[in-house]
Formats: sequence, C-alpha cells, structure tokens
Amino acid sequence: MLKGLALTPPVIGRIAIGKVVMKDGKRLPEKDDEFTITTQVQRQDGWVLHPLDQQLRAKLAEAAKADGNKEPAKKEAKLRAIPVRFLFDDPDLNLRANYSVFDRATGRPLCVGNGHTCKRSTSSGIQGLPCPAPEGCELGAKSGCKPYGRLNVRIGDEDELGSFIFRTTGFNSIRTLSARLKYFQALSGGHLSTLALELRLRGKSTTRSHRTPIYYVDLTVRAGSSLAQTLEAGQALWRQRAEAGFDQEALDQTARDGFAAGAFEESQEDGSAVVDEFYQDASPTAAPSGTRQAKQAPPPSLGERMDRLLTRSEMPDAQPGG
Repeated sequence: MLKGLALTPPVIGRIAIGKVVMKDGKRLPEKDDEFTITTQVQRQDGWVLHPLDQQLRAKLAEAAKADGNKEPAKKEAKLRAIPVRFLFDDPDLNLRANYSVFDRATGRPLCVGNGHTCKRSTSSGIQGLPCPAPEGCELGAKSGCKPYGRLNVRIGDEDELGSFIFRTTGFNSIRTLSARLKYFQALSGGHLSTLALELRLRGKSTTRSHRTPIYYVDLTVRAGSSLAQTLEAGQALWRQRAEAGFDQEALDQTARDGFAAGAFEESQEDGSAVVDEFYQDASPTAAPSGTRQAKQAPPPSLGERMDRLLTRSEMPDAQPGG
C-alpha cells in the first residue's frame, strides 16, 4: 500500500444542496432548497445526475398522485428526503468533521484540526500543532479556515460497500448530524449500520440570514415508520447479518485504520472540487499580512447595520448575509 495514502470509503456518487454557477464570468456557489444526487462525473454545465435522483423523484410524483393531489407537482417534486443506511456503527466513521484549510490554487489540503490539535503541511513536512480554532489561528484568519464535514451514506442495495458522500461547511448540518448519529447509535445498542433512516432537508431563519430561510440536513427515521419499528427491524437485520458471517466490528476497525493511514482525507483532486464549491467566499491562501487586521476590525454599530439593511432593501438583487 502507498505510504501516507488515506483509505476512505469507496464513493459512487454525491449528495448536494447547492451547485456552482457562472455569474459575471466567475464560478460561484449557489444554495438550493432540495437535494440533488449526482455521479462523480462533472461537465461544463455541472455534475451529471445519478439515476437514483430520477428514481426518487419519480416515487415522489407517484406518491402525490396516489394521494389525489391534482396541484402542479412543482413543490412536491422537490427532493427533500433521501432513504439511507450507514456503512459503519461508529458515528465518527460515517461523519468526519474538522476545521480545514485548502490551497486555493491547487486544492491541496494545508491544515486539518479539531479545535485542540491539528495536522499541518509545512516546508519540513506534516507537523502536529495546537489548534486554537479559526478565530485564534493566524493561518486560519488569513486563509478562510472553517468547519468542513463529510458524511458517507448508502442509498439502495446495489452496492453494499459503496457510498454517496455529502460534503458541507454548514455548522447547522454538522452539529445536527453529529447529534443524531450518536443518538441512533445509543438507541440501537451500537447497531447504527442496520437502521433504515432518512436524510431530511430542513429550513430555519436567523437574524444573520436576515429572516430568509437557510437549509441544513437532518437525520430521522423514514417517513411512515416509527422509532420502535426502525429499531426492531434493525435488530432483525443485525441477527441476519451475524448468521451470514458479516463482521461489522472488523469493518469499522478496517475503516478506522484506513483513515489513520494518511495525514489528510482529501486528495488534491478532491480538494479542488471542495474549494470550487465551498471556499470561493474565503480569502486567498496567500493573503497579505493586513488581512487579519481587517478581520479583527470592530463590528459595525446598530445604526450602521440599519443603514446597510435599508440600502440593501432598495437593491433588487441584494443577497442576504453579504
């Protein structure tokens, strides 16, 4: 095996709640209010849709028709829930979240930390250093360090060891998914991988979003099923797997060793796509020394905020949170 190569779960597709669009000659990330399931093939007009995307949307249309809904199917056709299972029983293997810095030009990971310690690429190699979180880190302040999470899930039963990856820099998604995974693991007696669950898109608004909806990903039992039914079915599947010789504990340990084999999970190739989608709004890696001072400027007064809001309200294309 190649030294320093992280062995990550095989990925056969992506789950996204946004896309990258061309605007004023620039590639910019654009948020969406529904899921999109894609392959790993990207063309000039974006990522190629995975067949599962169309299959799930077709089921939505059938369900709406069965309910006698004669309204235009535009709202119901939005894909806001995806049935999933997990590869591993350990929540931290299914969802990895940390503070991350990428080289904007190459996509190469530069630093990954957890708020306590970090691994950083330096001229003398990979070093272990303290991680004070982005606000207290000189590199983080200059380079736009922020939370970054990767969730691997199974969709369907065609490939039981293949996964779809959902990437996010959203704090709401990372916090909610982390909590839900640990709760379901506890409730199931540690048998998280056998539970039939559902990724669900939820909306909320805050003062920072200027009362406009922002969307994040949650994890629930599947529609039409109760928690008790989900746990009972999960226990039955666990017994069935054990009888067939399925060693979930060994699979988890193999995955744990695979992640530990490399300093960084993302390759330079994957990092380029991550930068393109999530880090366009951050400062360049080679930011001037004055960047940190600008970030530490005192916050605007209430009067200044109101003036800005009034100015934005008069602009037809004003973007919240800008």
